Amino acid sequence: MRKYILSLVLIISALVSQSADPVVNGHEYSTKQSAEHTEEFNAGHLIIDHIVDTHEWHIATFGHTHFTIPLPIILLDQGKLVTFMSSRFNHGHSAYMGYKLETERNPNKGKIVKVLPGTMITDANAEKPIDLSITKTVVGIFVSFIVLILLFFAIARSYVRNAGHAPKGLQSLLEPLILFVRDDIAQPSIGKNYKKYMPFLLTTFFFIFFSNLIGLVPFFPGGANVTGNIGVTLVLALFTFIIILVKANKNYWIHIFNPPGIPWWLKFPIPLIPVIELAGVFIKPFVLMVRLFANIAAGHIIVLGFIALIFIFGQMSTTMAYVVSPVSIIFSIFIGLLELLVAFIQAYVFTMLSALYFGMATEEHSHADTH
Repeated sequence: MRKYILSLVLIISALVSQSADPVVNGHEYSTKQSAEHTEEFNAGHLIIDHIVDTHEWHIATFGHTHFTIPLPIILLDQGKLVTFMSSRFNHGHSAYMGYKLETERNPNKGKIVKVLPGTMITDANAEKPIDLSITKTVVGIFVSFIVLILLFFAIARSYVRNAGHAPKGLQSLLEPLILFVRDDIAQPSIGKNYKKYMPFLLTTFFFIFFSNLIGLVPFFPGGANVTGNIGVTLVLALFTFIIILVKANKNYWIHIFNPPGIPWWLKFPIPLIPVIELAGVFIKPFVLMVRLFANIAAGHIIVLGFIALIFIFGQMSTTMAYVVSPVSIIFSIFIGLLELLVAFIQAYVFTMLSALYFGMATEEHSHADTH
């Protein structure tokens, strides 16, 4: 991950020179509380700054110079469309056209708010504009989308050129995964009608898988926390939910509102079991959303937690920082390697559960099964 590699570089620099202070995401932290131009290191702030979405793509920081890629700001304010580049905010230190990027530790941190004319003071009475900006997560989605398009168009051409021959190149690399999704996920979970769901399942699996892998790349355009953003996982889970509602047959709804084999007193006069079954319809996509988000975000948080230990112990003693740093770096590298496995597992779990839900919604039940 780009941010983790940057943190490791900063750690090494801090250990080489006791006067060197770590700089992360545009914030300068110090283990020397007497330094007036720096702020005391806060592990929670460091971790949150790394995993949340941003309006610019931070590349690196050298001293007080921040290298970032500005991203488009698109605001809809009372029917008026406002567009400019995020560099106008000067990393949150300037206001532009009556707006500023909130950097203070409050509920609006990271959001664009309106300010009083000619000041940096937030206008508490003004409504926040609707933010449609191209953020770092959105760019990460575009990167994953472009990778998917390039790879699978190349594979499709390979199938045309090598029809009837053994696969080779990219085709031989990804064909086992394609067959895995078809033979081990879709067909056993859905049944004979699995083919109509294959486009969605393949797209979902490879989008999550590639997004997770690209998020581990330590330099631009990698490092975006795409599937660790709950908004992204919400949309993916919503697609699954909509397909379930559209494709569900009458047997599915009968088993929801009048499940067979259940004593009548659990259905009437208080429909206890039908209410539980109906709640399950909404809980399933919610579980999909939270599971993917939590597992990916947790990996980032754990690694950053190990890195933060060095600075935390460094505030106590320089010797403690020397003692803790090798252990923290080793565990950070181990968790980073483990995330390679998690990248595949989470893509598999999301796709498998989606296929299972599709199978449950479209399963045909005979009269004998109902009884």
